Amino acid sequence: MSALAIWALFLAIGLGTVLLRLSFIYLFGKIEMPARLRRALRFVPASVLAALVFPALTHTAGHINLSLHNFRLLAGLGGALIAWRTRNVLLTIAVGMALLWLLQVMWGG
Repeated sequence: MSALAIWALFLAIGLGTVLLRLSFIYLFGKIEMPARLRRALRFVPASVLAALVFPALTHTAGHINLSLHNFRLLAGLGGALIAWRTRNVLLTIAVGMALLWLLQVMWGG
């Protein structure tokens, strides 16, 4: 495949992505969404975040690791507890990072 063909492919994919996203933005004001769909769409950001974070916490070295030696999972659970109790994003990140660092320093070797 030539360099020109690769660049043309990149541009075509980029244009397709922009048009797809633009269609939703354009149609959002034109079409009335059912209330049930609107309520369901409120959960999309949290679902996407969970789908991105969960594998990073549970899979180490290419396989699932739910043991107490998985420091990422333990720090993530600690961060989730802080998020649930305080609803403070900055504190959640700080506690999760501090827990991960502390676990790695104390028991990581």
